[in-house]
Amino acid sequence: MSIRYPVAGQRPRVTPETLQLALSRRKLRIARRREGKYLQRSNNTGVYPARLWRYYIQLTEVEQAFKGELAVRPIYHQTDARIEAHIFVAFMAYCLQVTLKHRRRALAPGLTPRSVLEKMAALPMVDVHLPTTDGRHLILSRYTHPEPDQLLLLAELKLELPTQPPPKITTDATKAV
Repeated sequence: MSIRYPVAGQRPRVTPETLQLALSRRKLRIARRREGKYLQRSNNTGVYPARLWRYYIQLTEVEQAFKGELAVRPIYHQTDARIEAHIFVAFMAYCLQVTLKHRRRALAPGLTPRSVLEKMAALPMVDVHLPTTDGRHLILSRYTHPEPDQLLLLAELKLELPTQPPPKITTDATKAV
């Protein structure tokens, strides 16, 4: 739409009688053709457009993973080593999530990575503390037996639970030997 003034360059007082609107059908047609489409610019001329688009989609997936599912939030570290360690841990979490996503897509297509993690988070790990006759404590870290739906999920994803960790012996309830 454009506003037409009776005298070029002068802006009269706008009233219902003096305002005239005109619709530019050509501009409207151009705008409607562009609706719902992306325009991507790149200075990388040696890459095919389809590959550039895949890179862009991958970038949006990474951003979504860090902001959404991984919930990585800014943490202000004081040393470079801690910053690098934080980035490394976040990157490893992302790699594991992508691996789970692709594995789930092929073997259990009805589930999302988030639902797989939530289902497996319900498999508790417990520490059983047993006092011995000589005053020490035997600590057995054990995960409980999986529920039937967790067993099915493990079977569908072709995963096995790790072996139970070895027991720890402590001289008191807080220090492991």
